[in-house]
Amino acid sequence: MMKDMKKVLTIAGSDSGGGAGIQADIKTITLLGSYGMSVITALTAQNTVGIEAVLGVPESFVGKQIDAVLKDIGADAVKVGMLANAKILKIVAGKIRKYKIDKVIVDPVMVAKSGHVLLSRQAHGALKSHLLPLTFVLTPNIPEASALCGIEIRNLKDLEKAAKAIYHLGPKNVLIKGGHLEDGKALDLLYDGKEFFEYTAERIETKNTHGTGCSYSAAISTFIAQGEPVFKAIQKAKQFITNAIRFSLDIGKGHGPVNPYAPIAREMAKYHAIEELKEAINILKQKPIGFLIPEVQSNLGFALPYATSPQDIAAIPGRIVAFRDSIATVSHPEFGASRHIAQVILTVMKYDKQLRAAMNIRFDENFIKRCKLLKFRVRSFDRQYEPEKVKEREGSSLKWGIETIVKEEGLVPDIIFDKGDVGKEPMIRVIGRDPMDVVHKILKAGGF
Repeated sequence: MMKDMKKVLTIAGSDSGGGAGIQADIKTITLLGSYGMSVITALTAQNTVGIEAVLGVPESFVGKQIDAVLKDIGADAVKVGMLANAKILKIVAGKIRKYKIDKVIVDPVMVAKSGHVLLSRQAHGALKSHLLPLTFVLTPNIPEASALCGIEIRNLKDLEKAAKAIYHLGPKNVLIKGGHLEDGKALDLLYDGKEFFEYTAERIETKNTHGTGCSYSAAISTFIAQGEPVFKAIQKAKQFITNAIRFSLDIGKGHGPVNPYAPIAREMAKYHAIEELKEAINILKQKPIGFLIPEVQSNLGFALPYATSPQDIAAIPGRIVAFRDSIATVSHPEFGASRHIAQVILTVMKYDKQLRAAMNIRFDENFIKRCKLLKFRVRSFDRQYEPEKVKEREGSSLKWGIETIVKEEGLVPDIIFDKGDVGKEPMIRVIGRDPMDVVHKILKAGGF
């Protein structure tokens, strides 16, 4: 029994679509290894398109929920989200005082993406006077920060002014989320009363960002409950939410939700990825495929779900070499063992997340002919048309070639080849869902 599991209470509204609010918080808390509890302040009828109706929970019942949880189970951190009105806000603040909760993370949910008001204007004053002085970390986005301090935020200098102004309202730490800034990377700014700390991540182009703020603040709350200092908790939560956005779910007709499971799925898949690669390599070793190994040798790679870098892709250290009429390897598969095949897979996964494996083999006209007879999707790119800027960047050629094909065809082929260039050996890349899928394609087209 895990007696040391940290407990996180979320006080927020319910999202019937499952992407934000209590539902997003509980998913995040659980996936990050803590025990999640909930107090529901409002029921919303909503989906990816917007909020259709809101039903507030009586403030007395909100108070009873908090009492029931804290007098029995307790909490190492409390995350506060949607509070709906001043009466609920005052009840929540009173209970935080009563139970002497010092790790309170407040996400001041005021307006939904659809424009639906989630905190009445009459409650803004109560937020400042009753809740902010009890807050350990406040996590407003730019519109919320502007509403709290009256400063129009357009750049980093405005962020700093706003953070200082909000800090003087009482919270010990102010984290303004800069996702609404139009230029540059996704920048968040933390002010602890003494110093500013910047957190940056790439800006991911996607409409599916429902629940970003809820999941982010729930992750911060969880890491703080687990004993991380504020700076580190936010750093880890920023990385977590960036991956959740990168692999967001394209469901519904509107703004799909972020995917908090993505980082966890990658970790859980590591053992299976290595084992699947071993099995596929053993099958290849039993066949006389040495003639398919190019001069630069081969590699077979397999990506974790939601891979983002070569470190998320397992391949063969030292590559696959021709040995007699078959192949040989010098080591078992490892993550980060091949940048070349990783580049192929990462580029392919941008367009189809299900295609996570690839192998490069020697260019052979007969192999290509058999692939076409087998009705494999076969496409090629011509290095002669490669832009000079691409040639100058190490490792960019393959990315350019694959993206050129996918943009023209609208899908990822089974087979991608090129006939080489000066200093570049002609090559075939076989793409598949997993290592066995790649191996079956190679053996089938090779006549085995």
